[in-house]
Amino acid sequence: MHPYNRLPSSSNTNTPSPPPSPLRSPRLRHTRSKTAPKPSPRTIPQRLSYLFLSGLLRRQGIFLFAPLLYISCVLLYFSSFSFDVVPFINHRSAPGSVYRSPQLYAKLKFEMDEDNSSVDAISTIWKSPYKGREWKPCVHTSSEGLPESNGYIYVEANGGLNQQRISICNAVAVAGYLNATLVIPNFHYHSIWKDPSKFSDIYDEEYFVNTLKNDVQMVEKIPEHLMERFGSNMTNVFNFRIKAMSSIQYYRDVVLPKLFEEQVIRISPFANRLSYDAPPAVQRLRCLANYEALRFSSPILTLAESLIARMRKQSIKNGGKYVSIHLRFEEDMVAFSCCVFDGGKEERDDMIAARERGWKGKFTKRGRVIRPGAIRIDGKCPLTPLEVGLMLRGMGFTKNTSIYLASGKIYNGEKTMAPLREMFPNLHTKETLASEEELAPFKNYSSRMAAIDYTVCLHSEVFVTTQGGNFPHFLLGHRRYLYGGHSKTIKPDKRKLALLFDSTNIGWKSLKHQLLSMRSHSDSKGVELKRPNDSTYSFPCPDCMCHAN
Repeated sequence: MHPYNRLPSSSNTNTPSPPPSPLRSPRLRHTRSKTAPKPSPRTIPQRLSYLFLSGLLRRQGIFLFAPLLYISCVLLYFSSFSFDVVPFINHRSAPGSVYRSPQLYAKLKFEMDEDNSSVDAISTIWKSPYKGREWKPCVHTSSEGLPESNGYIYVEANGGLNQQRISICNAVAVAGYLNATLVIPNFHYHSIWKDPSKFSDIYDEEYFVNTLKNDVQMVEKIPEHLMERFGSNMTNVFNFRIKAMSSIQYYRDVVLPKLFEEQVIRISPFANRLSYDAPPAVQRLRCLANYEALRFSSPILTLAESLIARMRKQSIKNGGKYVSIHLRFEEDMVAFSCCVFDGGKEERDDMIAARERGWKGKFTKRGRVIRPGAIRIDGKCPLTPLEVGLMLRGMGFTKNTSIYLASGKIYNGEKTMAPLREMFPNLHTKETLASEEELAPFKNYSSRMAAIDYTVCLHSEVFVTTQGGNFPHFLLGHRRYLYGGHSKTIKPDKRKLALLFDSTNIGWKSLKHQLLSMRSHSDSKGVELKRPNDSTYSFPCPDCMCHAN
């Protein structure tokens, strides 16, 4: 076979072979053969490399190959050195993973106390104009008589003071809509609140019944002749297990036929068992029950009104105006939040024990991961007393502002409350305003104590909410009902606060600018209309209120 012929030779082939390549000069060929040594044959890897590189060069692929070549050289270069010194990297913890508010307070304290740049916010707050006209209550009782009842409804209200309040108002709405007779709601004893109070211990029962007498029939107990069918035992009465947020149509289509059949039905538990979105007739009954019929009992009102008068006297320099704060920094709230503060091992052990007492196994389920930093950045950590004080001072409230604090027992109170008292010396609670003798009838009843706090907060010039829950939600709506549609409530952006308090490099002027903007936002959001899935207990406009003109 000819060296340049790739086809097999054949006697039948007439195609001539290509001519041989021209040879080099005989002199050069003769010289090379005599002087240069004969090159050694290439190995297989060398041949492959040669073919690869020549292919790249022919196709101008060197521009693609150059970065790879450069990286290879760099790696080879550094692999030839050994580093005996490890460089120091100043690593900062992830935002929110460390509770930095004490360091921020220590840094800004002097500048904060020296700041006299503005007047006390208590005299200038709520001055920002807002769109829309003023609102007024317009819930009216019925003047017509009631038809014959379709039967008796017995409900068990569960939870704390304001969750029970939801149960009462929803029960009034359901009973009125079904034309049923409502038995005065029974309060379910709860292992956390541990309050055995009955309806008449917390609310003025006579006033409640009289206010609703033309809208809903009510009795204290079911007639004996009906209860004989059930062995005079309420547990034998048919009990509806109704899903949360059920529609009023469900009560009409499912509950009412059973009411006709049994004449007595029981619904337990009964709290959030009626959806917020309901026809105007149902919403009117809710409004009537919550804002007009439910009035605290005489002993509670008497003490609460005394505390309001004492707060106004303490605030005489500010025209009798005071700020109320709902502070949720009790042990159970701190434990449930899974947030970490600056209590170290003692705090960690306390929280583990509290979680196990209140929610056995909930936080130790297999696969559950708790990330305190992420929880804080998401705005779900309860504000500490220090953070509340820092926020209010940044919003322009001076040291002379009178503060009423509504709360349970503050976790590690002696330590955690010290900065807040330092920032606001004129700080009071029901325990500091009332004598032991005055508080004695309410001391061991959490719902009655909460009712006192509720009333004092209701009549403050400013209400500050620091954590979610039924207490602030009811106060938002009740204050709107009393103050022309404006809640006069500071509801801080806790996600933004978490980032601000995590920035230990921020200056006082910058922090104050941010917090004044947050206060202004609360003012503009003070008047809001109810959307379909909002609660009438927080947004009474327009279901419970009308324009003032």
